[in-house]
Amino acid sequence: MNADANSEIGRLVIFSGPSGVGKTTVLAEIFKRCQRPLMMSVSATTRPQRAGETAGVSYHYLSDQEFKQRIENDAFLEFTEVFGRGHWYGTLKETVQAGLTEGKWVILEIDVEGAQKVLKHHPDAITIFVHPGSAEELERRLRGRGTESETELQRRLEVAQRELDMAKLYEHIVINQSVEQTATDICQILESVE
Repeated sequence: MNADANSEIGRLVIFSGPSGVGKTTVLAEIFKRCQRPLMMSVSATTRPQRAGETAGVSYHYLSDQEFKQRIENDAFLEFTEVFGRGHWYGTLKETVQAGLTEGKWVILEIDVEGAQKVLKHHPDAITIFVHPGSAEELERRLRGRGTESETELQRRLEVAQRELDMAKLYEHIVINQSVEQTATDICQILESVE
């Protein structure tokens, strides 16, 4: 990249892991601890806003038509329908590029399929996979949440197994046994990157 010595170039960080592994909690801790100028990329979605979520902070909430229009306009780095429910999620190119231009380390919390799509455009992205340690531990955590029906839980576990199988494609795999240690490990990874 051609940048003068005084300009800081942002970096793209792909952060993945199966549903229930604790990504959101770990990310909150990373933002408290890391010395890098971190920024979360806010994804777009067609799913309804949930209680406690804030538009533009939690997600950019779009109608099906708005989402489709942005697909047609090539506005996404990646997009997918999640869990077969008819809700779409995507990473907007403009959000990522704005952060990188400002010198931010833009974190994309996306699934493994989305990661593969993004890496085609940003092969130098730092890739981190948060792992539960085992499929059994992940099932225990998901059941402990008590937020899904048995059918939904089985669907999540099926998707999670595919994701765990693809973890080897990531540059860094961090096992989340404790939020504090996981956040420390990830901050060390980010701070060691030149």
